[in-house]
Amino acid sequence: MIIPLMKPYFDKDEINEVQKVLDSGWVSQGPKVREFEGNAAEYLNVEHAIAVTNCTTALHLSLLATGIGRGDEVLVSDYTFPATGHAVLYCGAKPIFVDINPGTYNIDPERIKERITEKTKAIIPVHTFGQTAEMDRIMEIAEKHDLRVIEDAACAFGARNGGRMAGTIGDIGCYSFHARKGITTGEGGMVVTDDRKMAERIRYLSVFGMRSAWSREGGDEFIIPEFHDVGYNYKMSDITAAIGVAQLRRIDRIIEKKQLLAERYNRNLERIERIVPPTVDKKNFHIYQSYVALVAEGIERNALIVKLRDHGIQCQIGTYASHVQPVYGRETGECPTSLDIFRRAIALPMYFGLEPEQVDHVTKILQNSLKE
Repeated sequence: MIIPLMKPYFDKDEINEVQKVLDSGWVSQGPKVREFEGNAAEYLNVEHAIAVTNCTTALHLSLLATGIGRGDEVLVSDYTFPATGHAVLYCGAKPIFVDINPGTYNIDPERIKERITEKTKAIIPVHTFGQTAEMDRIMEIAEKHDLRVIEDAACAFGARNGGRMAGTIGDIGCYSFHARKGITTGEGGMVVTDDRKMAERIRYLSVFGMRSAWSREGGDEFIIPEFHDVGYNYKMSDITAAIGVAQLRRIDRIIEKKQLLAERYNRNLERIERIVPPTVDKKNFHIYQSYVALVAEGIERNALIVKLRDHGIQCQIGTYASHVQPVYGRETGECPTSLDIFRRAIALPMYFGLEPEQVDHVTKILQNSLKE
């Protein structure tokens, strides 16, 4: 029996929602996208939500909307998938990578202070694996230095920090609905903000710099769009949004089940030498997009992943130390904690359909593999 790293959960609800869209004949961006956006905004208690193709495009649009451009610097959590840094490069700006807290894997506010220069225009904290960064401290720093805060909440839809939803604390929040995320549309993303002008700018840029076809439907006159800015084709389709509408209905059940599985993992790993369960900040409501533990120094993490695979258990690294990726060069500075976590983190199977008995099986095989 193979236990995968993750497996999305779908049922007839998704099929029914997609069928409605197919029957309607409106399969590009249209009424179902607006329904998904409205439902997400209500769940997150935020004023504006704009559905897009993925979280990378969400980040790109957010940076553009805040005026980030050539010559600017953006502070980015180093321990993240390179999409975060790439979005900064898309704007012609420079990502400045900031080291992390070794417990939560999130950006370290003390290190943020060290990296601010006269060129710094924004901070992108990443809510790693479904746990929010120290947003109170980050917002204080941003306010003091007049910086924008764009939350990379790709892994954190539904996570909370002191009662506030991840992605709704800074100026803008960006989410992913990739297959590995808490709820999924296959691919997909969303931008949220309480700033009306910012939201209008993001929506405008996401549809080539024009009003969308759906927004023009039913008007009193025929209007030919004009293009005044370079926009992008980043809009979500109604087919994709239909899956999101169905997924969002069960998000609380998904989170609750994954938290129970994480508790089981924690209890099991505490009895195993040479591996440490993840740390959770007491202020945080962790949604466990991934369950990522740390192996002890001296353990060949990559070889361990291969051993587990050979026993039918699919595992993966956590994510990347961005500053050592060749695309960025190394002039952005060293982040030793991030690099250490990058080399020792291991993501264990975590998904809604995983059963507690399977968690026990995974940890038993893990324990035996660590002894080999």
